[in-house]
Formats: sequence, C-alpha cells, structure tokens
Amino acid sequence: MNDWPEGWSDDDRGPRYGRGSSGAQPEGARVMRQVRRGPAAPPQGAGVPQQPSYVDGGGYDGGYDSGYNTGQVYGGPGGRGPGGAPGPGPRRAPNWRRRIKWTAITLATVIVVTSVGTYFWADSKLRREVDLSTVIDRPQSGSGTNYLIVGSDSREGMTKADEKKLHTGAAEGKRTDSMMILHVGDNGDTLVSLPRDSNVEIPSYKGSTSGKVYPATGRQEKLNAAYAEDGPTLLVRTIEYNTGLHIDHYVEIGFQGFANIVDAVGGVQINIDKGFKDKWSGADFKAGEQTLNGQQALAFVRTRHAFAASDLQRTKNQQKFLAALAHEVATPSTVLNPFTFYPTMGAGLDSLIVDKDMSLWDLASMFWAMKGVNGGDGTSLNMPISGSVGGNLVWDKAKVKTLVDELNNDQKITVTGN
Repeated sequence: MNDWPEGWSDDDRGPRYGRGSSGAQPEGARVMRQVRRGPAAPPQGAGVPQQPSYVDGGGYDGGYDSGYNTGQVYGGPGGRGPGGAPGPGPRRAPNWRRRIKWTAITLATVIVVTSVGTYFWADSKLRREVDLSTVIDRPQSGSGTNYLIVGSDSREGMTKADEKKLHTGAAEGKRTDSMMILHVGDNGDTLVSLPRDSNVEIPSYKGSTSGKVYPATGRQEKLNAAYAEDGPTLLVRTIEYNTGLHIDHYVEIGFQGFANIVDAVGGVQINIDKGFKDKWSGADFKAGEQTLNGQQALAFVRTRHAFAASDLQRTKNQQKFLAALAHEVATPSTVLNPFTFYPTMGAGLDSLIVDKDMSLWDLASMFWAMKGVNGGDGTSLNMPISGSVGGNLVWDKAKVKTLVDELNNDQKITVTGN
C-alpha cells in the first residue's frame, strides 16, 4: 500500500538516509518543519537547561504561556473566551462605607416612622373629657405644673365576675378613692395626698351639664362629696377654692384600668413593712418584698379598715404604690420591649380620663415626676391635718398656706404632713 500523497513515488523522494538509503545526510521533515519559540537548546552535555521564568506574573518570559496565570486561557486579549466572548472579570471588593451609610439611613427612617406612628396612635387614644375652662373664679397660676391625679371607684367596663374578683362591689355612680396633687417644678417634684375625708367648703360653681351657676351656701362636706355631686370640674373648683393652688391638668383612672396597667407591666415590686388583711378590699399581705398583680395592687391601694390611721395610712400606701408603678413603667425592660410597651400604653391610655388641654408630653412629664419621687428626687406628704370634726379631717390652715406658697413659687418644701 502506497502511503505517500497521490502522484508521488518512492523515486520522487530523492536520496534517503538511513537503512537502505544511499544518501549521506538525513532527509528533511516529511510534513511540517518545527517552529521553535524559545532559544535554541544548549549543546548536549552543556549542563542543566535554563528554566523558564515569570515576568510580573505575565507568563513565561519569551516562552510559551498557557494563559492560566492571567485568566487568558484561550489566549484572547482581556480574558476573552472563544470567539472573543468576554470571560468573568475580577470580583470587586465591597464598599463598606456605602453599606454602613445606607444601613444607618434605613434604621433612622424606621425609627422616625415608628415614633411618629406611635405618637399619633397614643394621642388618638387619650380620653380628653374634662373641660377645665368651665371652672369659675380660678386662682392665678404659679410656677411649675400642678396635676390633680384622681383614682375613682368607677366600674366602667367591668363584668359581675370582675367586680367579685376585685372586691369592688356594684355601687352605682362614681366616687373618688384617692386624690393627689403632683407638683412638677425646677426644685424637685412634690406629691401631696388629699384624704378623701378632708373637711372642705363647697364653693359656688358652674354645673358641668346644666351650665347653671350654683351659689355658695357655706356648707361643709367631705372632699370626695364634691366629685360625687358634679364630677371632676366641681372637685377641681373645690380644691382650688380651699387651697388657693391652681390646677393645670386633671388625670383620672378607674378600678379596672388601674388593675390592667399593673398586669400589663407584669406586676409591680413593692416592699410591705407590715402585713395586713382587709375583708372589704380583699387584701391579705405578708411583710417583705413582693410583686403584686393587678388584683393585689388594687386591694393594696384601697385598704383603710385594717389601719388605725384609716384614710391617712391609705394615702401613704397609694403614694408608695403609684410611685413604684411609674418606676416600673419607665424601666428599659418596659419601654424598649414592644411586647410590653404597647400593651402597657394601650391599657393606660384606654382607661385614663384627662383634661382637654393634656398632651402626651404633659402625661409623660407626670409619669417621670412620679418616678423621680419614688427615686428620692422629690417629696411626698399628706395634706397637713390639725384635727377632726364630725369624723372629717380638718386641714392645718397655717401649714397649708405655707405649703401652697412654696409650691406656687416653686421653692423647696419645708412643710411636713401627717
């Protein structure tokens, strides 16, 4: 079989070298000549051949480069693949400054939107039902801000089971179980309890519903009778008339709302100096540090039959507990935890009745002041008492005047109460 190209023969191949050849020189390459890219190989026996070197990571210097070390596997410029298609380029390093900037902007936006939304949600829930502008013959405002805080025996929203559980009974209408004046000023905050059995004069007043002005008759009544007669506005009018202290804001909470707030924060820790029981309020406490739930807290602040000082001791317990409650509401574990913060806010705002000029900032200022009183940054006392008449507690007029002057002038309190 002839393996040479068509038209060729052995005779056309010229002289041959090797076995059977008459040629003295070797024949040339049969198909193609070899192309040598590198320098000529050194003579045999001249030592180890020179090894290829890399120049700036660009492959062999003057020799063959596979392209693996430059990404040009197929030999195309710029890392191009077959047919000139672009290959994968180098990965860009992340721009951390840009990422941090946009993360901060996003977080700030979320905080602002959440805060604004929470403010309008909370503001819409405030029950602004008391119009202090209808109160007549008011004393002049002094320095600082005075809040009248009222705990009523309202059963609003309570079922028969609730009334039995909380030992509230089912009395019709509303009365005041507690009354306090909280003065917020630059020289410390002051909390003054007004015993509900305080003997006061009912002044002339304008009816909250009828708008009719009722003249003064000089009649003496217990302080809580003013609220029972014509509600918050007559109570404010009576306190202002008998003290000379201007009331700036009004805050009221009922039985159910009080218990709900305490339960929403998970209970309130308080130290009870001496254990006591009271079948009327359902109180049954041992001495020592303990956490009270809503039902227990209501019993604690309502008890008076278990004490020799009756209403005076009850007002002290009320001050102590409300300050502890304000402290609990303002703790980071409540404020920073949305699963606690929103239920607490909802429970409180749903149950509070305030005056029409009350803002959320005013309400927050009141709670922070209550927290400050509990922390020792303020003063708490009962209205000074000089004696009693017909079972009613008579205020010490001289001490009351001094106390009111100090509050009006936002001075340090020097008066002590019972």
